[in-house]
Amino acid sequence: MFRLSNLIASVVENKKERILNGSIAIWNFTNRCNLSCLHCYSKSTLDEVDTLTTEQIKKTILEMKENGIKFIIFSGGEPLTRKDLFEIADFCKEHGIITYLSSNGLYFTHSNIKRITETFNYVGVSIDGDEPTHDYFRGLKGAFRETLKAVLLANETGAKVGIRFTMTKDTIGSLEYIFDLAEKHNIPKIYVSHLVYSGRGLDNLEMDLSKEQRRKAVAFILNKAFEYYETGRDIEIVTGNMEMDAVMFLNKFAQKYPELKEKMRDRLVKWGGNSAGRKLLNINSEGDVRPDPFFPLTVGNIIKQNFGDIWKGGELLDALRIHPRRQISGICHECKQIDICNGGSRARAYAITDDLWSEDPSCYLTKEERENV
Repeated sequence: MFRLSNLIASVVENKKERILNGSIAIWNFTNRCNLSCLHCYSKSTLDEVDTLTTEQIKKTILEMKENGIKFIIFSGGEPLTRKDLFEIADFCKEHGIITYLSSNGLYFTHSNIKRITETFNYVGVSIDGDEPTHDYFRGLKGAFRETLKAVLLANETGAKVGIRFTMTKDTIGSLEYIFDLAEKHNIPKIYVSHLVYSGRGLDNLEMDLSKEQRRKAVAFILNKAFEYYETGRDIEIVTGNMEMDAVMFLNKFAQKYPELKEKMRDRLVKWGGNSAGRKLLNINSEGDVRPDPFFPLTVGNIIKQNFGDIWKGGELLDALRIHPRRQISGICHECKQIDICNGGSRARAYAITDDLWSEDPSCYLTKEERENV
């Protein structure tokens, strides 16, 4: 995740940098879901049966804590379909692990919303555009209205709430709408995700943005981040799954604060770009451990192995943990910005070339941007 709003404020105001002291696990606790989204990387359906027991999950949480996992993002499917979800989240809290909830919001009600927002440190709800766009993309007529109700219900509690938006050719026309929505209702956070080729996202490669569309979208997002900072608007902007955004951000930052460019660049190198297998991992609903949720290969399974034995390393994880310059071919090999982005998504590279170590095919940086530090 690229927390550009936080970076602007911390560097310009010379605040202590926000360091991730530990690793993040995105855990798909279930593959059961009440929607059928076009981009879903886990191909969830409502007919799925949970594989992982409460006891197995708690055992693994203790093993994860011993191995430096400090954050768990509760995902799915729709995580709220699990009856033991609050029990699991409370167990995390008891053991000092920060929890985020990633949900479609359709199970948020007046009776459970306080429980949700008091349990999780952050609640992110997916909205993929205006009403017709969201309903089409999510595969259910009426989904938008119910999801928006959920966001507003959560936001009324005063908890940290955010909108999650995935950019595709089907949704990109609603990018400005999402920001307008956050501004209108004072939603504290917007998370914009680039598409990664996995699950239904792999089945629908044609819905990804062109590089020209992506640059235009990122430019809009960056302009909004600086606008919010300069006007004191308290809306945090984060982008995900496209670490090259940081290079475009750096150039924009340098135009506004040239005297701070090197300080920002140093901060971005420390941030480290793509963190799959390094500071990020995924556990799916079958217990498989992957370097990120989209990764084509597994590194172990928590039902069969101790998490610590999985996470301690191996050939694949060791290669992913090379930082700040992974050994990647193509345009990445000579790129002078790879110490910022760390080569981008290995899942996208593999989906297109069958080679984990080829360039990220979605990199939209120009030759000039890649060559000039």
